Amino acid sequence: MIRTENLTKHYANVVALDHLNLTIAAREIFGYIGPNGSGKTTTIRILAGMMAPTSGQAEVAGIDVVAHPQRAKEVVGYAPDLVGVYRGMRVWEYLDFFAAAHRIPKAKRQTRVDDVLRITGTDAMKDYFVESLSHGMRQRVGIARTLIHDPQVLFLDEPTNGLDPRARIEMRALLKELQALGKTILVSSHILPELATTCDRIGIIEQGKLLLCDRVDHVLKQVEDHRLIEIELLGDPRPAAEYLKNRADVQQVVGNLVRIALKATDAEIAGLLADLVRQGHAVQWFREVPVELEHVFLKVTAAMKAGKRRTEE
Repeated sequence: MIRTENLTKHYANVVALDHLNLTIAAREIFGYIGPNGSGKTTTIRILAGMMAPTSGQAEVAGIDVVAHPQRAKEVVGYAPDLVGVYRGMRVWEYLDFFAAAHRIPKAKRQTRVDDVLRITGTDAMKDYFVESLSHGMRQRVGIARTLIHDPQVLFLDEPTNGLDPRARIEMRALLKELQALGKTILVSSHILPELATTCDRIGIIEQGKLLLCDRVDHVLKQVEDHRLIEIELLGDPRPAAEYLKNRADVQQVVGNLVRIALKATDAEIAGLLADLVRQGHAVQWFREVPVELEHVFLKVTAAMKAGKRRTEE
């Protein structure tokens, strides 16, 4: 549904995007991670047909966005991090205005406005003035605006930025609902845990370069030196901990719990569990402790900076 090939963008002497190669499947939620100035918004603006690249190619829903930016705008919805509003406009008027801008016939506009209000959970706000809404509700109205012409692809730039915890949970639920409706979604964020629970895949971008792109669980395994495993046993855990010392780094023994760190494949970890049971250790439960995406991001970007320093030297 989305494809870029060597997509590059220069601003004067600054390289905002450096030969970006990216593919996103239909109905996928793709998380785009990077700090401010990393190239996230530049990517989105090019894909949305709002900006021309310096070089390279980009397609959305089979449309060449460089050659046909206006056609691209018909199949995408773009929600920037700040939702612009017109003062004195009620929510339904705001959405009706954008429906008219997308040339939706007047006879169909009310039905379409009601549909996007229902989808985004803002129907109760229909007669409120947009500027009177909370930040979270305004973000939802902004997404309703991007849906007004029923686009195939959504670009959401930092949709959870500035939201309180409850509003972030609601936003995650909304993204899943939009995916269920058949939308392909690229969502950028620097709030990394948000993406771990929402996205099918993530991409990490730094200084215009895509450093990693894969499923969340695969990315975590690629950059983690050791996998953390917690084992809770029935009874005294010390015999099991003693046995595990020959196979792994025993980091902690608390109560009935043993935490270990080791380099191992899924098959090797399964074998370790089977060995514990065969040795007579009563395992109550056995789980892998997920690595935080913040750790992934810091490690990947640190490796890039270290490589850059070595090249300069």
